[in-house]
Amino acid sequence: MRKSVIAIVGRPNVGKSTIFNRLVGERISIVEDTPGVTRDRIYAEAEWLTTRFNVIDTGGIELGDEPLLVQMRAQAQVAIDEADVIVFMVNGRDGITGADEEVAKLLFKSNKPVVLAVNKVDNPEMRENIYEFYSLGFGEPFPISGTHGLGLGDMLDEVVKHFPEKIQEEIDDDTIRFSLIGRPNVGKSSLVNSLLGQERVIVSDIAGTTRDAIDTPFSKDERDYVIIDTAGMRKRGKVYETTEKYSIMRALKAIERSDVVLTLIDADAGIHEQDKKIAGYAHEAGKAVIIVVNKWDTVEKEEKTMKEFEDKVRDQFRFLDYAPIVFLSAKTKKRIHTLIPKVLEASENHAKRVQTNLLNEVIMDALAMNPSPSIKGQKLKIFYATQVSVKPPSFVVFVNEPELMHFTYERFLENRIREAFGFEGTPIKIFARKRS
Repeated sequence: MRKSVIAIVGRPNVGKSTIFNRLVGERISIVEDTPGVTRDRIYAEAEWLTTRFNVIDTGGIELGDEPLLVQMRAQAQVAIDEADVIVFMVNGRDGITGADEEVAKLLFKSNKPVVLAVNKVDNPEMRENIYEFYSLGFGEPFPISGTHGLGLGDMLDEVVKHFPEKIQEEIDDDTIRFSLIGRPNVGKSSLVNSLLGQERVIVSDIAGTTRDAIDTPFSKDERDYVIIDTAGMRKRGKVYETTEKYSIMRALKAIERSDVVLTLIDADAGIHEQDKKIAGYAHEAGKAVIIVVNKWDTVEKEEKTMKEFEDKVRDQFRFLDYAPIVFLSAKTKKRIHTLIPKVLEASENHAKRVQTNLLNEVIMDALAMNPSPSIKGQKLKIFYATQVSVKPPSFVVFVNEPELMHFTYERFLENRIREAFGFEGTPIKIFARKRS
């Protein structure tokens, strides 16, 4: 079941980013920067009471050299398309402006629930300034202050009321869900079509839980799969062609519902920073990942061409060192037969459990091979380890002092676990806990 999405929309300088930072910074810890991944905070997860949801900050959507009004409308349209609920933000100090009325016209056409937030209402006296905003036609305005954090609870109570009911997917738990993510024009649609055309065993098309996407079930070698198709950007035009961050929004929804994520690279165009951004979200979400180098038919090849390209991928995607790399051509279908077996393997490793006694044998052998170093005169002692969850496989190592577990030694233990049990295609997590 996917999380609901709210978009913060409004003209420039009404405080959208301040409210975004309030929502996602105080209620949920943002994942720290991963080496090799450039972070954008246009889209993040937040929580109110017991409800988790995603937030879009339209202030972070950049559209080049277009005039301000055109940019504003385009940013709002991108967010409107993606959101379940829209927070329409205005500035309580300025009153209603012509730009506010332009945004309001867009929102009326969307037929989406709209919550009107009047920002910069920093003291009780200013509350009397909010009544003129009733004329915008969105019901009761909610006075808030991004600077002081006032009124956000009442606003969020109203937002949550409009979230759609959660829809349980009618797909068996044994079915492997995988999605294709990547920059526009890397060949996602072509790969989806090639996979489904080759199998010729499509069961049916069912509407996905993400808007404008089709989940397509199919079977191969007696295993059931569902492709979560993010490739089909139904809406065309300059907004979507010039907003690379739009592809990140779509990718995040698909990643959330996937077991395995295929991150596509265009072999002809090479590796872009955006490729790393998008792949980084899959890694941070703890999903199994396969790096797919598409359009391999367009590359002039010599004896070491594939090895040299693989080395480039490993250098640029160091945070995905566990992910297998598959070279193929969706257009010619060359090497496409190698992909689904990798999806199956990654999915199985993502859900793999290790027996506690075997795990501890590996940990103790690792300690004997490479004893933990001393830090400030103290030495890390590992008593035992156990696996606590899957998807991704997660392990707790009980120690004398968790702060003595240096990340380099944690990495060493991860490598030993991988050598012993595999886990190709999936991240694994290790947590140090003090033995009680």
